[in-house]
Amino acid sequence: MARILAISSQVSRGQVGLSIIAPALQALGHDVMALPTVLLSNHPGHAHVAGTAIDPEVLHEMLDALKANGWLAGIDGILTGYLPTTGHVAVARRAVGLVRSENPSRKVVYLCDPVLGDDPKGLYIDERAANAICGELISLADCATPNRFELSFMCGHDIRSAAAAFAHRLMGKLKDPSSNPPSIDHQCGPVIVATSIPARNPQETLNTLISPASKALTRVPIRTSAPHGTGDLFSALFLAALLNGKSDADALAFATAGVDETLSRSHGKGELLVSALPTQTRLPAYWQLEEPPT
Repeated sequence: MARILAISSQVSRGQVGLSIIAPALQALGHDVMALPTVLLSNHPGHAHVAGTAIDPEVLHEMLDALKANGWLAGIDGILTGYLPTTGHVAVARRAVGLVRSENPSRKVVYLCDPVLGDDPKGLYIDERAANAICGELISLADCATPNRFELSFMCGHDIRSAAAAFAHRLMGKLKDPSSNPPSIDHQCGPVIVATSIPARNPQETLNTLISPASKALTRVPIRTSAPHGTGDLFSALFLAALLNGKSDADALAFATAGVDETLSRSHGKGELLVSALPTQTRLPAYWQLEEPPT
């Protein structure tokens, strides 16, 4: 069992942000400490929504309390997701530093899910926060899990195919938002797993993995009515697989399969079902990996 600190959004109804991240990790036997950046009634995509952002100073105080109680020691992984302001980005950056300093002899895997926006709406957080995530968090991360839009924003280059993603060689080529105009020489973490990359087959989308050691992709059938939260779930499953000792490529296969099977079991419900998640005794079937395009 691994211990994980997760920082993202929280909703009262539905399974997005921490409301799917924590159950997914727990179903696979991991212990989760969750810090919510916002508390909402439901996903903002619904007709009505209420709630508020959590003051970053409150989150800093919560981090201080967790440290004082000795609970930041023994953490194996960190996952950050929805960070709506630069203040929340600063909380995430400090959390990574605190956890790593409290565990000097332990490898702490940090997965940054850069929740910036999506097609076709574009950015749905403040652009200053988006630039802070790219400039301050990605370089600290062991892996990042952007979607196609987020990958393009991170690179300063529109990525429209797997070939473009692999050819761009993302290591060391993320834009540095502090420069004017933004350059693309900012160092990134060693593993980028980009989801929702367009495929030649319009009925499919691709998940692509790019790291110094390996490149791979998985093909995913497009679902016309997929519920919110699949990106959060993918990131949680990918981190869980890494913490269970899987290779980067096998973690890609595991996360792809886990999301697909959860969607299948949740079909027609309008939300991801916690009861549909992979568990320690009901692991998803292995998803086929493919070589990247040349």
